[in-house]
Amino acid sequence: MVCLRSELIVTSSRNPVRWPRAALTWPVSLTAGAVLVALSACNQKQQAAAPIPAPPPEVSVVTVAPQPIPYVRDLPGRVAPMRIAEVRSRVSGLVVKRLFEQGSQVKEGDILYKIDPAPYEVELASAEAALARQEAALVLANQQAERLETLLTRQTASQAQYDTAYAGRKQAEAEVAGAKATRDRARLNLSWTDVRAPISGRIGRALLTEGTLIESGTTGVLATIQQLDPIYVDITQSVGELNKLRRDLASGELSRLENDTANVHLIMDDGALYPLAGRLLFSDVTADPSTGQVTLRVQFPNPHDELFPGMYVRARIKQGIDSDAIAVPQQAIQRTNDGKSEVWVVKADDKVMLQPVEVGPVVGQNWLIRDGLKPGERVVVEGFQKISAGMQVKPLDLSPPADQAELKPRDADAEAEAAAQAAAQAGKNR
Repeated sequence: MVCLRSELIVTSSRNPVRWPRAALTWPVSLTAGAVLVALSACNQKQQAAAPIPAPPPEVSVVTVAPQPIPYVRDLPGRVAPMRIAEVRSRVSGLVVKRLFEQGSQVKEGDILYKIDPAPYEVELASAEAALARQEAALVLANQQAERLETLLTRQTASQAQYDTAYAGRKQAEAEVAGAKATRDRARLNLSWTDVRAPISGRIGRALLTEGTLIESGTTGVLATIQQLDPIYVDITQSVGELNKLRRDLASGELSRLENDTANVHLIMDDGALYPLAGRLLFSDVTADPSTGQVTLRVQFPNPHDELFPGMYVRARIKQGIDSDAIAVPQQAIQRTNDGKSEVWVVKADDKVMLQPVEVGPVVGQNWLIRDGLKPGERVVVEGFQKISAGMQVKPLDLSPPADQAELKPRDADAEAEAAAQAAAQAGKNR
């Protein structure tokens, strides 16, 4: 029995019988009961066909909270030697011997080259002979002056004779002093035939070989010595960014580091972190007119010669601390067609809406939010494809799980300390 129109249809096994309402002659009670049965069957089928509402979609959220975040910048840099010296000869002569190993470590005062000393030995001997002759003349002049002084007291010699003897003695003394200077110069020239290292450091390749004739005053570079431990890294930063940093420190938006010292860490070309931290020495007072950047010089220990002059590195420098910063994971930031930043925010009634924000620099895996978010707001980080503005969602907090480690800013000091401990342990194992 089904309900189609205002008719009662009785279905039998063979032929259905249709009874129009006007032709019904059954008792009223029987007709009313049949109608009720038909309406009940219709209501049950309509209820079964009605759609069941879908549950709200699940989205992953993080709750915004202020936290101290260090202001860390990754800046390009070049490695430069702490000291560099060019080895040159002060005297002329023939190079007879090279006494260093190319690329080795040398100490200040080590003999690097030997120049033929024979001409300078002869010159020294001649100067010593001339000195002996002048010293003998001085002895004679002293005796003459003393004798005339005695005769003058006895009034057997004139004052003029004594004055002449006295002047002769002074002249002989001057001749002796000149002869000593000539001897010392000859001795100095002889010592310069041993070309010594002016500083301690690592010496490069030999630029001259044995048998080369060196001319005084026109000599070239014999070798180059560079001091590599400690070593400098010159990093560059734009003038505008540096001035903004100084203004933020002056206004209190950023807090200064302890003792005003900035620890700097290096990221090598293969992405590895250099295990030893550096110390910022100073920033240059002159900007490069072609690039608008200033140079910051950092000093690093280099005990194992891992850093080479001219090497390109990236320096991670901590320049301040934002004590109440707000940051969200990078995947939470959405971009509009005109490039502006916005985030999905879950309101108190669990409905989502897009909210524009002003982003700052990237710190680790997070975007620093300068404006647009308040503490306590919930920001969507996963499930964007399932939501639209005004939709009710089921938020799942991502703060407690393991993913939180990726949402925290990277601590360069902790990474460097861990790398140093790993390197020390590896050295013990070897």
